[in-house]
Amino acid sequence: MSAEKIKAKVTRRVAKPRSEEMKRIPVSESNIRKAATRLLNHNLVSTEVQYVQRVLGTTATQKDIDDNVIAVRKMVWSSIVVPD
Repeated sequence: MSAEKIKAKVTRRVAKPRSEEMKRIPVSESNIRKAATRLLNHNLVSTEVQYVQRVLGTTATQKDIDDNVIAVRKMVWSSIVVPD
């Protein structure tokens, strides 16, 4: 083998680790409640938790969860509740 081929085999690209803000975590009820307790010092009601889950889907970054937890408290109740 030539020196170039050996060097090509040895040199590997290593993926950069994602920062804490970029990691995607599950949008579970417990993660939303923990974020609310951390940010607002109290829990969200179940309708607010369900709204955040509807908006974000199954996974999101911690920043997205935090932003939505804060935003849901400022929203009008009629925009949060799903009509029957």
